[in-house]
Amino acid sequence: MERAEVLKRVIGILTEAQDIRRAIESGQDDDGFGDAHGDGDGPAARAGVATTLLNEMLPSISVPSDASPQQVAALVAEALGPALHTMVSGFSLAFTSLAIAHDSGRTDVTSIEVLRELALEIEAGTYDEGP
Repeated sequence: MERAEVLKRVIGILTEAQDIRRAIESGQDDDGFGDAHGDGDGPAARAGVATTLLNEMLPSISVPSDASPQQVAALVAEALGPALHTMVSGFSLAFTSLAIAHDSGRTDVTSIEVLRELALEIEAGTYDEGP
């Protein structure tokens, strides 16, 4: 998966987390069962979106049936290393963007707006290069 796609999925995860937090704080999840009432849009159902986005960012790993534990470990590390590095970079970039807005005293934008602006910058290719 390309770096820009991973960064956009990271932003999607953070946006979903904000939505889940707001729903819980507003009492939309009073019983703690998320979507147990069948409306299809409770916090528990939306948490599945974050899991889906995470799974999309991770590569498939094929392991031969006769692989030793050391070979399995090497295959997993080789496959997951770059993906995890890009994911951590994405979360760090999002955190830094949010922290800069907060630390500069910006009250004219919400965290969702900061993330939306970051997504637009990613779409424009601003962060195509880098770790």
